[in-house]
Amino acid sequence: MTHPQPAAGTVESLTGLSIPYWLPGLVLGAALAIKLPSIVKLWRDPLLRAVGGLLLFACAVFLFAAPSTIAWTNRVTGVPNIAAPWVYTLLTALCASWLLLVVHWRDGRSEHHARIRRATRWVIWVYAAVVVVMWVLFALADVPVERIRDLDTYYADTPFMRELILLYLLAHTVASLITSGLVWNWIRTTGLDAWLRWGLRFLGVGFATNLLFSAAKLTAVVARWTGHDLDWLNTNIAPAAACVAATLVAIGFIIPHAGQYLHERWLVRRRHRDLRALARLMRTVAGSREPLALRATAEMRLIRRETFIRDALLQLSRFIDEDLRVRAYDTALALGFERGRAQALAAAVTILDAVEAGRQAPDTEGDGDPDTTYLLQEIAAVSEALRSPDEIKAVRARAAVPAESMSTHD
Repeated sequence: MTHPQPAAGTVESLTGLSIPYWLPGLVLGAALAIKLPSIVKLWRDPLLRAVGGLLLFACAVFLFAAPSTIAWTNRVTGVPNIAAPWVYTLLTALCASWLLLVVHWRDGRSEHHARIRRATRWVIWVYAAVVVVMWVLFALADVPVERIRDLDTYYADTPFMRELILLYLLAHTVASLITSGLVWNWIRTTGLDAWLRWGLRFLGVGFATNLLFSAAKLTAVVARWTGHDLDWLNTNIAPAAACVAATLVAIGFIIPHAGQYLHERWLVRRRHRDLRALARLMRTVAGSREPLALRATAEMRLIRRETFIRDALLQLSRFIDEDLRVRAYDTALALGFERGRAQALAAAVTILDAVEAGRQAPDTEGDGDPDTTYLLQEIAAVSEALRSPDEIKAVRARAAVPAESMSTHD
C-alpha cells in the first residue's frame, strides 16, 4: 500500500507537543510517590501491588507516548514506528492493572480468594495474549513512514496494522467499561469513608473519560475506512481525553491519603488552638509559658501544651473547691445548659476560683481531696468554656450564693 509522504514544512515542535503528556505524568508520579512507602512496606498485599502497577504503567504510558519520546525510541532502535507497539503494550498492561485493581478492591475478603485468583488469571492471560498478538501483527505489517502523532489514522487501512490498532482499542474499551462500571457501583454502597468516596468519584470519572479516548480513536479510524478525514479526533481529542482521564485517576488515588492527612493535621492544629484560653490561664499558675520550639511538629506542640496544662492543674489542685464545683454544675443545669456544657462551665468556674485562691494564699494547704479526673481529661471542653466569659459570670455569680439563699430567691 502506498502512503502519502508528509508535506514539507510540517515538522512540528515535539517539545511543545509533549507538554500535555508530561503534566499528567507528573501528577501520576506524585500519586505513585505518595503510595510507594505503603506499597514497599506491605508488598504482599495484592491490592497495593495492583495500585502500584497501575500508577507505574500509567506513568510509563505518558512518558513513552509523548511525541518527543516516540521520535527518540524510533531513532534509537532504528525501526520506524516501533514506538507504536511499545506504547500499545504499556497501555494494554495499564488496562489489565485497572481490572486487577477493581478485582482486588471489590472482592478482597478472604472468602473470595478463589474467585480473585481465577479472575486474576483470566485478566493476565487475556491481556498478555493481546500483547503477543499485537507484536506479531506489527512484525507482519508494512509501516515504513514514521508517524509521530497520527499513526492510527495514517495506517488505518494497512493490513495487519489495521488489526493491531483495532485490537488495542478494543482491549482499552473493554477495560474502561468494566472498571468504570464497577467503581460507580461501589460508590453507591454505604459505609464508605468520606475521603474514599470522593476518591472513588474521581476514579469513576477518570475511567469513564477513558471511553472518550477510545471513541475518538475509533471514530477517526472508521472515518478513514469510509473515505472521510476526522483525524483531528485522533490527534487532538483523544490525547486531551487521555490527559484528563489520567489526571482524574491520579487525583482519585491522592485524595483519600492527602485528605486524611490534611484532616488529621487540621484536627491537631484546631485542638492546639482550642486549648489556648486554658493555657493562657495556666501561665499565671506556672509562672511561665509552655515550652516552645519553632521547628517542632504540630503534634509535638500539642503534646507540650497539653502536658503544660495538666502539670499546672495538678499544681493548682490543692486549691480546688469541690463543693463550689458541685454548686456550679447544678447552677449551670438550672440555667438550661446541657450536661456536658454544664460540667465544663462548672470546671471553668472552679479553676478560676482556685487561681484566685492560689494568688491570695500561695502557701496555704487545700482542704480535702478534690477529684481532678474531669479537669485533667476534658481540658479541651474546659478551655472552650473559658472563651464564654458571660456564661461563666452567670454561673459563678449564682454558684457563689449559699444554697439556702438560692432556694429562698428561687
